[in-house]
Amino acid sequence: MTQKVTKAVFPVAGLGTRFLPATKSIPKEILSLVDRPLIQYAIDEAREAGIEEFIFVTSRGKSALSDYFDGSPELERALEDKGKYDLLDLVHDITMDSGEIVYIRQRKPRGLGDAVRCAAKLIGDEPFAVLLPDDVIAAEKPCLKQMIDAHENTGGNVVAVMEVPAERAGDYGLIDVAEDMGNLVSVKGMVEKPKPEDAPSNLAVIGRYILTPDILTNLATTGRGAGGEIQLTDAIAQEIKNSNNVYGFRFEGTRFDCGSKSGFLQATVAFGLAREELRDEFLDYLTNTLGVRHAAQ
Repeated sequence: MTQKVTKAVFPVAGLGTRFLPATKSIPKEILSLVDRPLIQYAIDEAREAGIEEFIFVTSRGKSALSDYFDGSPELERALEDKGKYDLLDLVHDITMDSGEIVYIRQRKPRGLGDAVRCAAKLIGDEPFAVLLPDDVIAAEKPCLKQMIDAHENTGGNVVAVMEVPAERAGDYGLIDVAEDMGNLVSVKGMVEKPKPEDAPSNLAVIGRYILTPDILTNLATTGRGAGGEIQLTDAIAQEIKNSNNVYGFRFEGTRFDCGSKSGFLQATVAFGLAREELRDEFLDYLTNTLGVRHAAQ
């Protein structure tokens, strides 16, 4: 029987330089998409997938993250005094219980693999999830839940994949396909940010993983890879050689790259239009704006 996945790692130690100057004092993960920060979307997805323990790998200057999930007695009291119970419920919903969330410091920016390795002692000998908050995924069934269901059938490592244009191959880790079984793909190799001519496929790994503890063993001996960083992709590639138990999973949903300004704006439009109380006014604005732009051309 496959062991249940109850722990998730959230690598949030990055400096967010693509969003400067905003991220000079605010962690990128706190930037708001409509009315929720990016990290909240990842936490909600993990909770809906059955995750019970949340491990944040952080760095200096990220105290706003822990403050966000902590209780806020003054705010809660003010909302209660004013009878704003709907807002009070929202605040209570995002507050994490003591022991439910743990923070670990990544002392130096050594890559995603190193960030995951920092959480090894807390993960122990269990399968675990990794979620990158930059990737926001709109899906009827949460992406991570889809992947956990696939993991229960395979028992192996499962990475979320999506098709990307050939000219974007160098922006991602790509999988080499052994067998294509529809939503599930058996993987025989992985390459981190290859040149377009060296790309083994057009299936790129994005920020959702279900990993076995063997990956942590591999990370303990993984040297620096692409970009001079310790790459999680390299540890997963090693597991393909060791056990041949790595699968790509074509998830159902739409992924937004909120690590880029363009992707963040696209997500803002999509999530804004999905909100019933915002849709009509927002759509009118977008329609009028596009109409003015078209007329100007």
